[in-house]
Amino acid sequence: MENINWYPGHMKKTRELIQENLKLVDAVIEVIDARIPISSRNPIVDQLVQGKPRIIALNKSDLADERANAAWREYFAAGGMKAVSMNCVSGTGVRELFRVLEEMSAEKNRGRAMQRPFRIMIVGVPNVGKSSLINRMTGRKSAQTGDRPGVTRGKQWLKLKNGMQLLDTPGILWPKFEDPDTGKCLAFCGAIKDEILDVPTLAMELIGTLAENCPQMLAERYKLSEIAETPLENMEEIAVKRGCILPGKRIDYERIGRLVLDEFRNARIGRITLEFPGEAGSGKHDSAGGGKHDGADDNMRGE
Repeated sequence: MENINWYPGHMKKTRELIQENLKLVDAVIEVIDARIPISSRNPIVDQLVQGKPRIIALNKSDLADERANAAWREYFAAGGMKAVSMNCVSGTGVRELFRVLEEMSAEKNRGRAMQRPFRIMIVGVPNVGKSSLINRMTGRKSAQTGDRPGVTRGKQWLKLKNGMQLLDTPGILWPKFEDPDTGKCLAFCGAIKDEILDVPTLAMELIGTLAENCPQMLAERYKLSEIAETPLENMEEIAVKRGCILPGKRIDYERIGRLVLDEFRNARIGRITLEFPGEAGSGKHDSAGGGKHDGADDNMRGE
């Protein structure tokens, strides 16, 4: 696939919004996708936050390899950032997040005669679960959610039950992915709209990534007799197994492409992490972010 460049006009406004309001907050929650913790972290955020206390919300951790989740929590802790494994849809991890925030608030207000509300900003690339987290933290449907990236718009100050104040911002991407694998990982996980992508080619690349890094999980999910030499051969065998056939016994590449992407994104192939801490800061990705999965490990299976 060619490099994916996607920088809608509202992304520039979002960057300006973050810069403008950062001085008003005490801490930043950065929401990232636990399956791709490198690719789903916007490097611009590091520049913008400028030393503010930061919590990393490892969202969708229920879709990622649990051993990798633990490794990423240790990695961020070593960098001075608390990381919390979360599922923002079910609410898993929200209690732990509140505990960390309350510790920060107590430290901030220590020695003050007048206790002031602790203010938080939430940032992250589109479709990583920011709006779902906000809804969980407020206890009501305060922010728009959807399965399409970029549904959140504008600036919202929200009051939490414990008196804290939360500033939401729209998702922010950067103008160009210097490493094409960053764009691919974001696309694999649904952070970029499928409508602007070549879905069959993207799915074929994903199949190639999974065949290299977790072949047993791929083979078991799609009942493959063996992993073929090329992603296209694997994709076509999966299409036959799943009945994605057009008249004239032609492969329906669009249908099988969407099926594979959907099953990966919902962990039906297994709990898979594509990037690991050893690569963070390397400036590049391997084909699947490094590391191989052993399909026999029950901790890494999906349904």
